[in-house]
Amino acid sequence: MQIDLLRHGETTLSHTLRGHLDDELTEKGWLQMQSTIQQYITTPMDWDVIISSPLRRCRRFAEHLADQLELPMRVNDHIKEMYFGDWEGISTQAIYEAEPKRLANFWQFPTQYHAPNGESLIQFQQRVMCGFDEIYEQMQRHNWNKALIVTHGGVIKLLTCLARQQNLDDLLTMPAELGKLYALNLTQVDNQIHFSEKTAI
Repeated sequence: MQIDLLRHGETTLSHTLRGHLDDELTEKGWLQMQSTIQQYITTPMDWDVIISSPLRRCRRFAEHLADQLELPMRVNDHIKEMYFGDWEGISTQAIYEAEPKRLANFWQFPTQYHAPNGESLIQFQQRVMCGFDEIYEQMQRHNWNKALIVTHGGVIKLLTCLARQQNLDDLLTMPAELGKLYALNLTQVDNQIHFSEKTAI
Protein backbone atom coordinates (compact mmCIF):
# COMPACT_ATOMS: atom_id res chain seq x y z
CA MET A 1 0.00 0.00 0.00
CA GLN A 2 1.08 3.54 -0.65
CA ILE A 3 0.50 6.59 1.51
CA ASP A 4 1.05 10.21 0.53
CA LEU A 5 1.49 12.36 3.63
CA LEU A 6 0.43 15.99 3.26
CA ARG A 7 1.51 18.35 6.01
CA HIS A 8 -0.93 21.15 6.79
CA GLY A 9 0.07 24.67 5.75
CA GLU A 10 0.71 27.80 7.81
CA THR A 11 -1.73 28.38 10.66
CA THR A 12 -2.76 31.31 12.83
CA LEU A 13 -0.40 30.01 15.55
CA SER A 14 2.46 28.93 13.26
CA HIS A 15 5.03 30.81 15.36
CA THR A 16 4.33 28.52 18.35
CA LEU A 17 4.33 24.84 19.33
CA ARG A 18 0.73 24.07 18.43
CA GLY A 19 0.49 20.39 19.34
CA HIS A 20 -3.17 19.66 20.09
CA LEU A 21 -4.30 23.30 19.85
CA ASP A 22 -7.02 23.50 17.22
CA ASP A 23 -5.97 26.58 15.27
CA GLU A 24 -7.09 27.41 11.73
CA LEU A 25 -5.14 27.58 8.50
CA THR A 26 -4.29 31.06 7.30
CA GLU A 27 -5.11 31.96 3.70
CA LYS A 28 -1.44 31.41 2.88
CA GLY A 29 -1.56 28.00 4.60
CA TRP A 30 -4.57 26.91 2.54
CA LEU A 31 -2.83 28.06 -0.66
CA GLN A 32 0.35 26.15 0.27
CA MET A 33 -1.64 22.91 0.43
CA GLN A 34 -3.74 23.74 -2.63
CA SER A 35 -0.65 24.50 -4.70
CA THR A 36 0.99 21.16 -3.76
CA ILE A 37 -2.19 19.23 -4.60
CA GLN A 38 -2.65 21.09 -7.91
CA GLN A 39 0.85 20.02 -8.99
CA TYR A 40 0.05 16.44 -8.05
CA ILE A 41 -3.33 16.08 -9.71
CA THR A 42 -2.07 17.22 -13.11
CA THR A 43 -0.80 13.61 -13.29
CA PRO A 44 -3.34 10.76 -13.08
CA MET A 45 -4.79 10.94 -9.56
CA ASP A 46 -5.03 7.52 -8.00
CA TRP A 47 -5.91 8.01 -4.34
CA ASP A 48 -8.67 5.74 -3.09
CA VAL A 49 -9.34 7.62 0.16
CA ILE A 50 -8.37 10.75 2.11
CA ILE A 51 -7.61 10.28 5.82
CA SER A 52 -7.12 13.24 8.14
CA SER A 53 -6.12 14.26 11.61
CA PRO A 54 -9.20 15.60 13.46
CA LEU A 55 -7.59 19.02 14.00
CA ARG A 56 -9.03 21.81 11.85
CA ARG A 57 -5.72 22.76 10.21
CA CYS A 58 -5.82 19.32 8.55
CA ARG A 59 -9.47 18.29 8.56
CA ARG A 60 -11.02 21.32 6.83
CA PHE A 61 -8.74 21.06 3.82
CA ALA A 62 -9.17 17.26 3.71
CA GLU A 63 -12.98 17.61 3.70
CA HIS A 64 -12.83 20.22 0.93
CA LEU A 65 -10.50 18.07 -1.19
CA ALA A 66 -12.55 14.91 -0.67
CA ASP A 67 -15.64 16.77 -1.89
CA GLN A 68 -13.75 18.20 -4.86
CA LEU A 69 -12.29 14.83 -5.91
CA GLU A 70 -15.38 12.83 -4.90
CA LEU A 71 -13.37 10.53 -2.64
CA PRO A 72 -14.31 8.89 0.66
CA MET A 73 -12.87 10.68 3.68
CA ARG A 74 -12.05 9.35 7.13
CA VAL A 75 -10.80 11.03 10.32
CA ASN A 76 -8.23 9.25 12.49
CA ASP A 77 -7.84 10.64 16.01
CA HIS A 78 -4.45 8.96 16.55
CA ILE A 79 -2.57 10.96 13.88
CA LYS A 80 -2.71 14.30 15.70
CA GLU A 81 0.50 16.21 16.40
CA MET A 82 2.60 15.47 19.49
CA TYR A 83 1.10 16.98 22.66
CA PHE A 84 3.45 19.64 24.06
CA GLY A 85 1.86 20.04 27.51
CA ASP A 86 2.87 23.31 29.19
CA TRP A 87 4.57 24.46 25.97
CA GLU A 88 1.38 24.38 23.88
CA GLY A 89 0.80 27.74 22.18
CA ILE A 90 4.19 29.15 23.24
CA SER A 91 6.88 30.21 20.77
CA THR A 92 10.20 28.35 20.78
CA GLN A 93 11.88 31.74 21.32
CA ALA A 94 9.91 32.29 24.55
CA ILE A 95 10.66 28.72 25.71
CA TYR A 96 14.35 29.21 24.91
CA GLU A 97 14.45 32.41 26.93
CA ALA A 98 12.74 30.73 29.93
CA GLU A 99 14.21 27.19 29.77
CA PRO A 100 17.16 27.10 27.34
CA LYS A 101 18.66 23.86 28.63
CA ARG A 102 15.36 22.00 28.69
CA LEU A 103 14.53 23.07 25.13
CA ALA A 104 18.03 22.19 23.87
CA ASN A 105 17.76 18.73 25.45
CA PHE A 106 14.35 18.21 23.84
CA TRP A 107 15.67 19.20 20.37
CA GLN A 108 18.78 17.04 20.62
CA PHE A 109 17.52 14.01 22.56
CA PRO A 110 13.75 13.74 22.03
CA THR A 111 13.80 10.09 23.16
CA GLN A 112 14.96 11.20 26.63
CA TYR A 113 13.36 14.60 27.14
CA HIS A 114 9.87 15.94 26.48
CA ALA A 115 7.84 19.07 27.13
CA PRO A 116 6.71 19.50 30.76
CA ASN A 117 3.40 17.65 31.17
CA GLY A 118 3.57 16.75 27.47
CA GLU A 119 3.72 13.47 25.57
CA SER A 120 6.97 11.51 25.51
CA LEU A 121 8.26 10.41 22.11
CA ILE A 122 7.50 6.79 23.01
CA GLN A 123 3.89 7.66 23.89
CA PHE A 124 3.61 9.67 20.66
CA GLN A 125 5.05 6.79 18.61
CA GLN A 126 2.68 4.26 20.20
CA ARG A 127 -0.31 6.49 19.49
CA VAL A 128 0.67 7.15 15.86
CA MET A 129 1.39 3.45 15.23
CA CYS A 130 -2.02 2.60 16.67
CA GLY A 131 -3.48 5.02 14.10
CA PHE A 132 -1.61 3.40 11.24
CA ASP A 133 -2.66 -0.08 12.37
CA GLU A 134 -6.24 1.19 12.00
CA ILE A 135 -5.48 2.82 8.63
CA TYR A 136 -3.86 -0.37 7.29
CA GLU A 137 -6.80 -2.50 8.42
CA GLN A 138 -9.27 0.01 6.92
CA MET A 139 -7.42 0.09 3.58
CA GLN A 140 -7.26 -3.69 3.48
CA ARG A 141 -10.95 -4.05 4.31
CA HIS A 142 -12.02 -1.65 1.55
CA ASN A 143 -9.41 -2.81 -0.93
CA TRP A 144 -7.85 0.67 -1.02
CA ASN A 145 -4.26 0.70 -2.31
CA LYS A 146 -3.33 4.37 -2.03
CA ALA A 147 -4.31 6.95 0.58
CA LEU A 148 -3.71 10.67 0.98
CA ILE A 149 -3.13 11.34 4.68
CA VAL A 150 -3.43 14.95 5.86
CA THR A 151 -1.42 15.25 9.06
CA HIS A 152 1.29 17.08 11.02
CA GLY A 153 5.03 17.69 10.93
CA GLY A 154 5.76 15.49 13.95
CA VAL A 155 3.88 12.53 12.44
CA ILE A 156 5.66 12.87 9.08
CA LYS A 157 9.07 13.21 10.77
CA LEU A 158 8.42 10.12 12.91
CA LEU A 159 7.32 7.96 9.95
CA THR A 160 10.26 9.15 7.81
CA CYS A 161 12.65 8.32 10.65
CA LEU A 162 11.14 4.82 10.92
CA ALA A 163 11.21 4.36 7.12
CA ARG A 164 14.92 5.30 7.03
CA GLN A 165 15.59 3.09 10.07
CA GLN A 166 17.35 5.98 11.78
CA ASN A 167 17.77 6.61 15.48
CA LEU A 168 14.67 8.36 16.83
CA ASP A 169 16.92 11.08 18.27
CA ASP A 170 17.35 12.14 14.60
CA LEU A 171 13.59 12.82 14.43
CA LEU A 172 13.79 16.62 14.28
CA THR A 173 16.26 16.57 11.37
CA MET A 174 13.72 14.78 9.13
CA PRO A 175 11.98 16.76 6.34
CA ALA A 176 8.39 17.97 6.82
CA GLU A 177 7.77 21.34 5.21
CA LEU A 178 4.47 23.16 5.59
CA GLY A 179 2.03 22.18 2.84
CA LYS A 180 4.36 19.60 1.24
CA LEU A 181 3.73 15.99 0.23
CA TYR A 182 5.86 12.97 1.23
CA ALA A 183 5.41 9.44 -0.11
CA LEU A 184 5.90 6.19 1.81
CA ASN A 185 5.08 2.53 1.33
CA LEU A 186 3.07 0.80 4.04
CA THR A 187 3.39 -2.94 4.61
CA GLN A 188 2.51 -5.40 7.36
CA VAL A 189 4.88 -8.18 8.40
CA ASP A 190 4.03 -10.54 11.29
CA ASN A 191 1.18 -8.24 12.32
CA GLN A 192 3.52 -5.25 12.54
CA ILE A 193 3.30 -2.15 10.38
CA HIS A 194 6.46 -1.15 8.47
CA PHE A 195 7.23 1.97 6.47
CA SER A 196 9.66 2.38 3.58
CA GLU A 197 10.57 5.52 1.75
CA LYS A 198 9.75 6.56 -1.78
CA THR A 199 11.06 9.69 -3.45
CA ALA A 200 9.58 12.87 -1.98
CA ILE A 201 7.11 14.46 -4.37
